[in-house]
Amino acid sequence: MNEQHNLQDFTDLSRDHSGFDLVIIGGGPIGLNCGLEAKKAGLSYVILEKGALVNSLYNYPINMTFFSTSERLEIGGVPFVSNNPKPTRPEALEYYRRVAISGGLHVKLFEEVLKVERKNEGFSVITTKQNYTAKNIIIATGFYDIPYLLDVPGEDLPKVKHYYKDPHYYAFQKVVTVGAANSAIDVALETWRKGAEVTMVIKGDKISDRVKYWVKPDIDNRIAEGSIKAYFNSSIAEIREHEVDINTPEGLVTIQNDWVLAMTGYQPNMKFLRDVGIELSDDAVLCPTINEETQETNVRGVYLAGVICGGMNTHRLFIENSRVHAEKIVKDIVGKK
Repeated sequence: MNEQHNLQDFTDLSRDHSGFDLVIIGGGPIGLNCGLEAKKAGLSYVILEKGALVNSLYNYPINMTFFSTSERLEIGGVPFVSNNPKPTRPEALEYYRRVAISGGLHVKLFEEVLKVERKNEGFSVITTKQNYTAKNIIIATGFYDIPYLLDVPGEDLPKVKHYYKDPHYYAFQKVVTVGAANSAIDVALETWRKGAEVTMVIKGDKISDRVKYWVKPDIDNRIAEGSIKAYFNSSIAEIREHEVDINTPEGLVTIQNDWVLAMTGYQPNMKFLRDVGIELSDDAVLCPTINEETQETNVRGVYLAGVICGGMNTHRLFIENSRVHAEKIVKDIVGKK
């Protein structure tokens, strides 16, 4: 009964269309944490999310287990209790949903921000549904929306996927996985265990050192025994309806294939940052200009929080080491008021 009451408050708040002290772009864990801090400080705010609540986490594989322990994923001082030390995707979705409800957060879902423009002393925020005005902006958009492409012929075929959900879908199919990090390894093992014939295509000479320590022996053993075929120092050359060409050190190899699951990683939307006016470094990292003490960018009143702060180096920041961003940002905004 109490949760239902809080949920009603949650939905009622999202009908408010007035101007705000703060618009938060991104409804992931860090965006929600920014909302909690803003509410605690008495700031008027709204969180805008282009998909579902914690949309990136929702799009993770169904059976995914986090590398971090549950207490490292907590926000707003709300305890995260999981069945095991390292929580699963369903447990994380349940936790962040309950945080949003119990915190009465002002969240608007399935509303994508198209443009942020300077307007007088604040900003105009244009979305797919309406416009907002705000004195300050936090961009907490993560990095899961734009996959790195293979850039090979046939990549546009329907059988090529850059996101993965459920292994059962690929049962008894000939599957090629591309990549050597956690996502690719999870896909290879899970689909193989559902009866898929799995071939891995790996750019380097070994499985990534970042692979979860409890998973690495499993994939190493499957490759060693020949259950999963792995081509190292290799790349996809071309994808066709029923075949895939692979460039290997021994020459071109053609194999029969039903699905290509390209787990090659994802990148932040750097164009959006540039359009807002945020300066990026000249090197390949494209690191945004940020005041480390306040998280404010070179655009006064625009702040960054979460993984987006690392530019293309998406492995530097996680939920656990970027939760502090919200407190620093809100402290700076309140100090200016």
